[in-house]
Amino acid sequence: MAPSLAGPKRPQDRIEIGHVKSTFADLFTKPVAQNGFAKKAEELGRTYRTADGLDLKNGDVLIAAITSCTNTSNPGVLLAAGLLAKKAVARGLKVKPHIKTSLAPGSRVVTDYLERAKLLPHLSELGFNVAAYGCTTCIGNAGDLTPAINEAITANDLVCAAVLSGNRNFEARIHPNLRANFLASPPLVVAYAIAGSMSVDLMTEPLGKDKKGRDVYLGDIWPSSDEVHALMKYAMNAKTFRRLYSDLTKDHKLWNAVPTASGQVYDWPKSTYIAEPPFFADFAMEPPIADNPIRGARALGLFGDSITTDHISPAGSFREASPAGQYLVGHGVKRADFNSYGARRGNHEVMMRGTFANVRIKNLMIPSKADGTREEGGVTLHQPSGEKPWCSAARNTAPAPRATGRPRARSCWV
Repeated sequence: MAPSLAGPKRPQDRIEIGHVKSTFADLFTKPVAQNGFAKKAEELGRTYRTADGLDLKNGDVLIAAITSCTNTSNPGVLLAAGLLAKKAVARGLKVKPHIKTSLAPGSRVVTDYLERAKLLPHLSELGFNVAAYGCTTCIGNAGDLTPAINEAITANDLVCAAVLSGNRNFEARIHPNLRANFLASPPLVVAYAIAGSMSVDLMTEPLGKDKKGRDVYLGDIWPSSDEVHALMKYAMNAKTFRRLYSDLTKDHKLWNAVPTASGQVYDWPKSTYIAEPPFFADFAMEPPIADNPIRGARALGLFGDSITTDHISPAGSFREASPAGQYLVGHGVKRADFNSYGARRGNHEVMMRGTFANVRIKNLMIPSKADGTREEGGVTLHQPSGEKPWCSAARNTAPAPRATGRPRARSCWV
């Protein structure tokens, strides 16, 4: 089987590496209903200038991340990524500074064997510095892009990309402004970071130029199986696993400095990260008899095929204008400290305001626009009147009271 990527919107859409460029170009103009982006073909090669002087194009890679999930449990691909980085650095290849790169090993064992194999410095030189041990880019924790890049993307409706070694690439999960997200092995993440665009065919076109101005192709720096095998001994040291896994909190200064309560019953401290859900109050071992049957309920959303958990309950970052953002602002949380829906899963006040808040979700109850597209974001129509959208999980809008005095339904995120 040929090396492959998956994307740009779903993990099941596998693309052989030699077809990535052509597939992206094809999807660029296809209707959204066919998993495309509904753009004009001539826009693919057009250059857009950001406010700070950076040139952007559709298909540009803006986030490249070796993430902690799945792939970092496989030392072969991690060592391959390190070897590819070593060869790339030796040839003088670089990653453009505006591309956000990161390395989140699955554990300290990974960092240990990359250090002992003397590969970590080469990854760091290309920008793949160790960022964390845990969920990062795959769940929207890559951090934001620069304001100038965000502005250029939204103003010109650009389709820019992220390439990551995680296992989730649903719409708006990685970053709300990156519409094309590709899953790849760690060495291919490094390769695409160097190439800088999904419009480069890595099988036939160079990644870049070496110190003497000569073209460098993927095959020139791709490590052989023998090279990877020669370093596997560093990842198979039983003493390292015992030392780092026998006591996970040992030598963890930051972790051990976190204040904790003692006792067998959780004390539910005041926090915007975790809160006692209302159904815990007066909790009994026997469920109560339901005395409030649901009658006359009406649908708030119709979403068609390929609706994912990330559309229903997003995991990534969210905007200040969203209901969840407004809730946090009202509780004294600064925008820079929002973190993500995934990090705030333990607070029902945040998460119920995030229901159907994915900025790419399309409610089929909303009539299509003149160009055939639909409004994106958590919007719905009032039922049964069919009035214009009044409930938006993305904009936190609310209607004026009805003159008839008839009670309104609460916002759709409750």
